[in-house]
Amino acid sequence: MIEAVVIDPQLVRQQAQQIRSQREEAAKKEQERLDKLRRESEQLEKNRQAEEERIRQLKEQQAKEAKAAREAEKLREQKEQERLAAEQKAREEKERAAKAEAERKVKEEAAKKAEQERVAKEAAAAKAEQQRIEREKEAKLAEEKAKREKEVAAKAEQERLAKEKAAKEAADKAKKEKERAAKAEAERKAQEAALNDIFGSLSEESQQNNAARQQFVTSEVGRYGAIYTQLIRQNLLVEDSFRGKQCRVNLKLIPTGTGALLGSLTVLDGDSRLCAATKRAVAQVNSFPLPKDQPDVVEKLKNINLTVAPE
Repeated sequence: MIEAVVIDPQLVRQQAQQIRSQREEAAKKEQERLDKLRRESEQLEKNRQAEEERIRQLKEQQAKEAKAAREAEKLREQKEQERLAAEQKAREEKERAAKAEAERKVKEEAAKKAEQERVAKEAAAAKAEQQRIEREKEAKLAEEKAKREKEVAAKAEQERLAKEKAAKEAADKAKKEKERAAKAEAERKAQEAALNDIFGSLSEESQQNNAARQQFVTSEVGRYGAIYTQLIRQNLLVEDSFRGKQCRVNLKLIPTGTGALLGSLTVLDGDSRLCAATKRAVAQVNSFPLPKDQPDVVEKLKNINLTVAPE
């Protein structure tokens, strides 16, 4: 049997309204949940972007600082290099100035010595010229005296001959004339002996002049040898191991008119390292000075032995 159920429309409407309200409330809560999730998601995105921006700015700042540090280090290195270069340049300038001053002093001393030697040579030459003039004057006087004596002897001989002719007529007178002529002849021989003594003295003076010239040549060769040695020392690169050592070399020079060029160099003896440095120093000498109007000195200088030792 079927029982009839009576439905209250009002109740149905209430229930339907309640269901709609529940659904709307659920939809509202869901929307609020979604809105909250959306806001949280947006905030997270903003936070992420902000963090990325902070990291980007931090990296950019670090890159700028690193670049600035590199540039500062580069500038410091550049300034250090400039400082070192300036110090090196100052040292080189000081060394060049010291070397130039040393060379100037050497040249000044050499010029002073050369001037003293020139004055001494001129004085010696003037003295030698005065002695030559005096010798010529004495020789001329002796020649004139000999001429006069010869004329006297010739006249005496003529007189003797005349007296011998007269002796034929007067024997006594002839004998006396003969004795007088003999006496005159003895005087003539004595005068000739005196002349021979004079000419012998002149020969001795000539030998003395030759010895003096030889001594002068030896002195000049020694002086120019010292100049050559000084020129070589100016180009010699000295090492500590060279101290107390020496090198003997033979130079053969070729005169050029204004000086001489190196023809050949032979090492005679000495320390091998010092001799090698000496050969290099000799090769750097542009010209070796030679004296003017002194061929005998030049002849000696064309083949000269030198001893090189560090100062």
